[in-house]
Amino acid sequence: MHSPASLASTITAFIVKLRHFELSIPARGVWLTARLAHSPAARGLIVVLQTAMNPLIRQRENLITGVLQRAGYATFALDLLTDAEEQRDPDARYNIARLTERTLSAIEWLRFQPGTMMLPVGVLASDTASTAGIRAATRDPGHINALCLFGGRPDLAGAAPLKALRVPTCFIVGKEDPRAPILREAFDLIPAIRAWRATDGAEPEHLPASYLTANAKLAAEWLLTHLPVRPAPEEIPATEEPPPVTVAVPPPS
Repeated sequence: MHSPASLASTITAFIVKLRHFELSIPARGVWLTARLAHSPAARGLIVVLQTAMNPLIRQRENLITGVLQRAGYATFALDLLTDAEEQRDPDARYNIARLTERTLSAIEWLRFQPGTMMLPVGVLASDTASTAGIRAATRDPGHINALCLFGGRPDLAGAAPLKALRVPTCFIVGKEDPRAPILREAFDLIPAIRAWRATDGAEPEHLPASYLTANAKLAAEWLLTHLPVRPAPEEIPATEEPPPVTVAVPPPS
């Protein structure tokens, strides 16, 4: 178990050289966009789920994945909706069944990639992607080792999936988030190892960069104590080349 001091030093000092990939991966008949940052020295892989792709979301993603990468994790940021779906249907992010299936497809795809197949997997999600994360972890607990939610709508997962959740789960919720009481009701249904972290601010979608970075550090600290780790970087030869990543390319339209 890490002490708070050692956690803080780990997050600032565990620097690994990452290779970055822009990917398109197949998922239930569509191609989803993803961004992988990987190193053979990574502690584990954090899958960051999101349902929107505007420039503000990209900035938030970069802040969050940057903190996780400095903690020694590879990151896989996945857009659960295509551009066309997001533009055509503003309610597409509430199609929880579809988001869940796509999350499971991505987890399965990662299991067969040489660079990620052996890494323990954590999922970090917000908004309605948090619902997909819960349902996916309930259905595939053998390949999702920890779940961290930035507010979001875990209540939409339903009582049965929440009660069936068996992976360690952390809720990071703003003290001023108007949804906090509903989130607490969902949290209380979870029988697994769980943690509630109350932070400054409101919904994560509207947090300034400094608050969002602080929340990401909380997530990284929690993941360090609940996600199985790979061997330390010094145990991996410095000359080792990163394993190849299979890049799926969508067929011509």
